[in-house]
Amino acid sequence: MIAALAAVVVALAYILFFGGNGGHKYDLLFQNASQLVPDNQVLIGGSPVGSVESIDLTDDNLAEVHVTVDQQLHEGTTAVIRATSLGGIANHYVSISPGPNSNAELDDGATLGLGETTTPVDIDQLFNTFPPAVRRGLANVIKGFAGTYVGRGPEANKTFKYFGPALNRTNAFVSELNADQRLFERFIVSSSKLATTVAQRGEQLSSAISNANTAFGAIASQNVAFSRTLRLLPPVFRQGNTTFVNLRAALDDIDPLINTAKPATKNLEPFLADLRPVLSKAVPVFKNLRLTVRRPGQANDAGELLAALPTVQKRASTAFPHSEDAINAFLPTLNLFRAYSPDLFNGFGKLGQITGFYDGNGHYARAQPADLNLFNYNAGTLDPITPSQQYDAFGPPHTFRRCPGGATQPAPDGSNPFVDPPFAGAAPTSTCDPADVPPGP
Repeated sequence: MIAALAAVVVALAYILFFGGNGGHKYDLLFQNASQLVPDNQVLIGGSPVGSVESIDLTDDNLAEVHVTVDQQLHEGTTAVIRATSLGGIANHYVSISPGPNSNAELDDGATLGLGETTTPVDIDQLFNTFPPAVRRGLANVIKGFAGTYVGRGPEANKTFKYFGPALNRTNAFVSELNADQRLFERFIVSSSKLATTVAQRGEQLSSAISNANTAFGAIASQNVAFSRTLRLLPPVFRQGNTTFVNLRAALDDIDPLINTAKPATKNLEPFLADLRPVLSKAVPVFKNLRLTVRRPGQANDAGELLAALPTVQKRASTAFPHSEDAINAFLPTLNLFRAYSPDLFNGFGKLGQITGFYDGNGHYARAQPADLNLFNYNAGTLDPITPSQQYDAFGPPHTFRRCPGGATQPAPDGSNPFVDPPFAGAAPTSTCDPADVPPGP
């Protein structure tokens, strides 16, 4: 008898101390452990089937949760970390959704990766997304709720007593609303249109509320005068009643005038409608016109310009005659330069081609100045030639300027050189030699 009792005790001890190491072991990878601790429960369908053995950190900073469960898991199994309540800290558990039994079994020690696991978002993570000012405001709201309900237990109990009937009445109210669905739908659509219209005029509504607040503030600051005005309103209304009675007869007398004016005002409405956008567009025009006439600052508007015009006129009356004489004196030079315009622009355009040729003396652009008769060669030295003698070597008559268009060979149509004759008004032959053209066809 004693031996049998001892055997039972040993069996119970083995189950208590060594039975926990049985079952199937699996590794679950989560983005973070979400406040899991060893010995947290593992549930399947709300029933405990195992526990968390340990939690490790992988090399890529993932939480590796080692669990032991009583049943064999199959492929398609998923796991999620859940919390029993939002206010708890270490009250989390692992909820497993087993894969179908028709799938292959998972080996002991198998790992469920991030694709099969879900990490919850703790309420602290939600609060940490708020800026510090928002978190402080939320804390003040919670403290305000606590201050509101402190010492109000009996009143709260009475409220909870009627909470059920209130829900019942609310249900009856909703049922009445749902009884006439067409009317309720029209109410919802009309309310939506109203809300949309109000939302589209948010700025005007905000301005109206702000102005109303200012108006009511002004009224509140004049409460004595406002009270006196209210006392005077009844006599004013009585007098106004008499006035409106008399106005009715006056309106009857105005009817003939209105009937006569109707034909004249028939087209006034479309005219005013077309005039509205014109006036709207004219507002910035008149605003800019005001700035044009008068603008803060110095020498930046039309008024100051007109004030400076007499001084400008006085100085211009002195300067313009001399400018006119200068222009008249410059006209012959301008006429001469105008005739040589093709030669000048062709010189710029063909400069690279002309200076590209070279001979034994080098490029033409470098060798040509040697032919300008500026120096005399004297026993290995260059003696300068005076300017009055530089052109003696060319012989008389000393014509040192080519005619317009004479920088190139004559064209077959005789359009160059451009001289008078045959072109009236061109450069006269007395100032240039038409035969002085480059050789060649």
